[in-house]
Amino acid sequence: MKKNDPYAALRFREFNIFLFMRFAMVFAWSMQFVIIEWEVYSLTKNPLSLGIIGLMEIIPAISMALFAGHIVDQKEKKGLLLKCIIGFSIVSLGLFLVTLPFIKSKIGLSTILYTVYVLVFLGGIVRSFIGPTIFSLLSLIVPKKIYPNASTWSSSVWQMGSMFGPAIAGFSIGIIGVHWSMCLVFLFSIIAIISLSQISEKPILNPKIGEPVFDSLKEGVKFVFKNKTILGAISLDMFAVLFGGAMALLPIFAQDILKVGSEGFGVLRAAPAVGAVITMVFSAYISLNKKAGIKLLTAIFIFGLCIIVFGLSKLFWVSVFALFLSGIADGVSVVIRNTILQLHTPDHMRGRVASVNSIFVGSSNELGAFESGITAKLMGTVTAVVFGGTLTLVTVITTALLLPSFRKLDLKKDVDALENGD
Repeated sequence: MKKNDPYAALRFREFNIFLFMRFAMVFAWSMQFVIIEWEVYSLTKNPLSLGIIGLMEIIPAISMALFAGHIVDQKEKKGLLLKCIIGFSIVSLGLFLVTLPFIKSKIGLSTILYTVYVLVFLGGIVRSFIGPTIFSLLSLIVPKKIYPNASTWSSSVWQMGSMFGPAIAGFSIGIIGVHWSMCLVFLFSIIAIISLSQISEKPILNPKIGEPVFDSLKEGVKFVFKNKTILGAISLDMFAVLFGGAMALLPIFAQDILKVGSEGFGVLRAAPAVGAVITMVFSAYISLNKKAGIKLLTAIFIFGLCIIVFGLSKLFWVSVFALFLSGIADGVSVVIRNTILQLHTPDHMRGRVASVNSIFVGSSNELGAFESGITAKLMGTVTAVVFGGTLTLVTVITTALLLPSFRKLDLKKDVDALENGD
């Protein structure tokens, strides 16, 4: 491998299959979430209903996350991920059926909403396993010395799925409707299953197979809270996403404030991911590891500013540009945080550490959606978004002042040691 080879991870066949599978899965998941948001708000015209969608995902995300991490560290990763994607396919099929015009005409609004919420809840259980499993499987596909490069490409593909999923969802809702859009989601989940079947089974690296669940969970949580670098990175990102979670309110902006319809909704949803993809690709060529702490704090501060601009904007393209810039900033945050996790997590604890990360960061998306729904109901949509962006700025400033060691974080030496085989 050439030093600083931006395509190092792409030279491994299974990693390319892994990327294709991950894209199909993220595309399907993000497309499904957008369709659900649009359908629920169209039926209720109540911002609180959007918050409930987030709540239905966060309950299993938090309650199951640590247990999921224990299972991931105890089981073969490829087989477990296959079961997870099959579970997601079943949820997608359920949403496809409940959006059938014939069925919708036979059941009341309350029944439709409760069915959607139940299916979202079940999807949240599946999601609590998918994140840690994918994180652990990645480390078994490529050599350790190219973890940072593999992490960057994996994050790029995740962002691409997050970009194209919402965009396609917005256009497909307008062209073929909610029901057949859900059919596309189901088809992409099947593509993910077929792709994953091309990856071989991997060894289980955990030396403590059969360890009692409580002892296993305690060890994982203790490790994260002792590692100040990991704890600082995921805590900072958690609060940024929690307070700056404007994405859950996009149906309101698209339908009632900017009045741009489902197509504009898709563009708004995709804009942050477009910016993030640009950052990801850029970071494969130019490292973000030097002075990583300062870069992470700066990126999240810019993210908060962008959210404030978006909340105040009444012009569609200004709103799109603000979200685009927020995606660039978020992309920097994702690259640095994932590099920290890959470099500082032992192989036998990847499932548990990823689960704790999912509680901090992944669930904050859903909790942020719930928080946004509540504050939008109490304050109004625009005020809620500006308030959240302001709290993000306060969080960054507080972190920078209270944790001077985090400002000095530099990952370059860690990455150089791996690349040199130390």
